[in-house]
Amino acid sequence: MSLVFRIILIVASLLTLVFMMRKIRHSKVQIEDTIFWVLFSILLLVISIFPGLADFATRLVGVYSTVNFVFLLTIFILLIKLFLMTVKLSQVECKMRELAQKVAIDNNIKDKKEEDKE
Repeated sequence: MSLVFRIILIVASLLTLVFMMRKIRHSKVQIEDTIFWVLFSILLLVISIFPGLADFATRLVGVYSTVNFVFLLTIFILLIKLFLMTVKLSQVECKMRELAQKVAIDNNIKDKKEEDKE
């Protein structure tokens, strides 16, 4: 892994950590969601500081170069995160639809009671 790539990884990891910590302080993101990004940044930081770990994993997996392995690992982790976010979004949409239906039914019942009183 080249020195330039390692420096880029270190800077990107540190900037991500700082950005997430600022978002947590300003309560703009939930801590549960931030944990992923903090851990991801720490992983990139460890890989960039100790490139021997990435070299070992590269040989273990059989990838051509360390940089390709880092990109492959990053893409794989982000795909998992995307899938988990899709599942979470589907659950939220389902709950929102149920809530909208409940509100509509409650309003309908309320309107009928008001009509019966008249």
